Amino acid sequence: MLVCVFCSSSQKIDPKYLDLAREVGAELARRGHGLVSGGAIVSCMGEVARAVRDGGGHTVGVIPQVLVDIEIADTDSGELIVTADMRERKGVMDARSDAFLVLPGGIGTLEELFEIWTSRVLGLHERPLVVLDPWGLYAPLRELVDGMYDQGFTRANVFDAISWTTTVEEAFELLEKAAPHLRPTAEELGES
Repeated sequence: MLVCVFCSSSQKIDPKYLDLAREVGAELARRGHGLVSGGAIVSCMGEVARAVRDGGGHTVGVIPQVLVDIEIADTDSGELIVTADMRERKGVMDARSDAFLVLPGGIGTLEELFEIWTSRVLGLHERPLVVLDPWGLYAPLRELVDGMYDQGFTRANVFDAISWTTTVEEAFELLEKAAPHLRPTAEELGES
């Protein structure tokens, strides 16, 4: 399957987040999945994509022209799609993806998370959405949504539309469980 990974492009973050991004990319490739990313070569975005390619996987980068102009495009991507703007970028990423995995990130990552999450709550798609949060960055967000539900601002299915985990292994198990027709076989994984 093509897994869209939303993650940080910040170069000021703790190196543990870059390690996590590399681990996710390596696991994507090991399981035979491809990557849809924001098409930048910096920070976690770049690390995930490089790790997928290092493992023999296919990468699709989607990047707006303005970011190409400042020379952060992942020109090594298997496919690099240049869009007119950020809105078109998100639409292309959404259309190309079978599943969504969210790593720690900033407000851009949150925007992407909320758009996919909202559309799933509204029944506009049934593709899996998993948040991988090993160090609890998103814990306040989860508390906020709990409070919104308690106050009547969200539907009960808001909790069914998303899965949360702290490990790479569980993240992939959740993605593949939600899309069993896309799950690689033990033989494909090289396991016996």
